[in-house]
Amino acid sequence: MVPAIRLPMKSSEFSESSAVGSKGGAAAPVRSRCSPVLTPLAYFLGQRLVVPAYFGPITITGQQRVPTRGPVILAPTHRARWDSILLPFATGRHVTGRDLRFMVTADEVKGLQGWFIRRLGGFAVNVRRPTIASLRYGIELLLEGEMLVIYPEGGIRREDQVHGLKPGLARLAAQAEAAKAGLGLQVLPVDIFYGEVFPSWRCPVQIHIGEPLLVEDYLQGQDAPEVLKAGAQQLTKDLQARLEAMVADRQAIAAADSSLPAQP
Repeated sequence: MVPAIRLPMKSSEFSESSAVGSKGGAAAPVRSRCSPVLTPLAYFLGQRLVVPAYFGPITITGQQRVPTRGPVILAPTHRARWDSILLPFATGRHVTGRDLRFMVTADEVKGLQGWFIRRLGGFAVNVRRPTIASLRYGIELLLEGEMLVIYPEGGIRREDQVHGLKPGLARLAAQAEAAKAGLGLQVLPVDIFYGEVFPSWRCPVQIHIGEPLLVEDYLQGQDAPEVLKAGAQQLTKDLQARLEAMVADRQAIAAADSSLPAQP
């Protein structure tokens, strides 16, 4: 059972890539599960067939930073719909033995596609009218030691730069850490870069996983509302700075490589 959790979140705090709701703002079921049949099949097809067949060279760094146990929030840049297939490829069960749990949009949880997403562990949060039940579910998953994916920039951004982060990720992280002493929640920044603005067949990909941010460092063992708010604000700033530094480092390396003389 989840301890009493305060959820002083505003409707604007979650990204448009993290949300869904029912008509009129009524609470919608948010439960999901990783099907023992569909999930391993989806991971196998993605790992062995879809990703290798579609993309060119894939460079992944920092995989050793993804823990094989304990609560984690992956906080990736969001450049294409392919992100949600490449993240499991880089950090999922074939690498860490873990299945990723995605917050998803209303458009993605409709019809047959929504049926599959819910059975692959995806769940919905309404960005405009987030219900306590839906937000609590995200915290429950973290308290159970799951690995969540939340795109902190919001929707897909095609430019190779980090846009302003939504505060919802940090607020949710702070609430989870405050709900259980010693939870040890980590937030891992992830830089995803495609060789093309609109990734096409044989496009190269780079996935860089940065050093984790420890949520407990931002709360100092306290759970007062003002401490949670201040801690979440600082976590958002630090996550933004970490992502910006990762992007800048990658761009600098690419610029240096392009200035080298061609090999004979």
